[in-house]
Amino acid sequence: MNSKVILVVLDGLNYEVARYTLGHLQACCAAGRATLYKLDCELPALSRPLYECILTGVPPLDSGIINNEVARLSNQRSIFHYARAAGRSTAAAAYHWVSELYNRTPFDAARDRHTEAPELPIQYGHFYYEDHYPDSHLFADAEHLRRRHAPDFLLVHPMNIDDAGHQHGLDSTQYRNRARRADILLGNYLQGWLDTGYQVLVTADHGMTRDRSHNGLLPEEREVPLFVIGDAFSLNAQAKPRQTELCGSICELLGVPHDKPVCRELFK
Repeated sequence: MNSKVILVVLDGLNYEVARYTLGHLQACCAAGRATLYKLDCELPALSRPLYECILTGVPPLDSGIINNEVARLSNQRSIFHYARAAGRSTAAAAYHWVSELYNRTPFDAARDRHTEAPELPIQYGHFYYEDHYPDSHLFADAEHLRRRHAPDFLLVHPMNIDDAGHQHGLDSTQYRNRARRADILLGNYLQGWLDTGYQVLVTADHGMTRDRSHNGLLPEEREVPLFVIGDAFSLNAQAKPRQTELCGSICELLGVPHDKPVCRELFK
């Protein structure tokens, strides 16, 4: 394959909440244009370790990014690294921890907030550093990067669902409505992405609990969604992708050499 790919990570979104609140994505599934899978996130169920897991295929115990306080450059090869090594272009609209993992540490907002640096793993970026940064702005940031740079791989990473979960908990109107809002925003862009040749994956790093936190073994904090949309996907409901297979599977879509595990049943 030699596709372009957009990966959307809806931070903190529990699988069951995704299943019954993301109406646009579920409409795509009902129309036979997408499939929803349930993934168990790796442990610990914390954001920075799981950004690293999703983007490198390496679980936290092996990557050394074992909690949110480990603030250093990754020592693993990520999707960004594999894409750049193969001459493909990269971009991200994401929380600043992603910039710290793959571009520069520590994050300097004046230098790194808006990145245009062809020599870095993430060549083009809009990175935010407040958890309440509006998802509407984040999706617009991502679309700006897509229109301006047409990256082969684009990461889109909004935070408002997770922020609402930490403030109000899993079983709250605020948390569910943030998920619904993210689905509406995503729906505004999804068809345009598909029409310009992108394969799209929508997932989450971890879920959320009624305690307004996450870091344990409960299904509500470990079970996360994976929607796949695009003509490269088999839409095989029997496939059983793992979070550690997302990096390699995206590299397969991009058609770039890599050495990561892959869920081949995802593809035609």
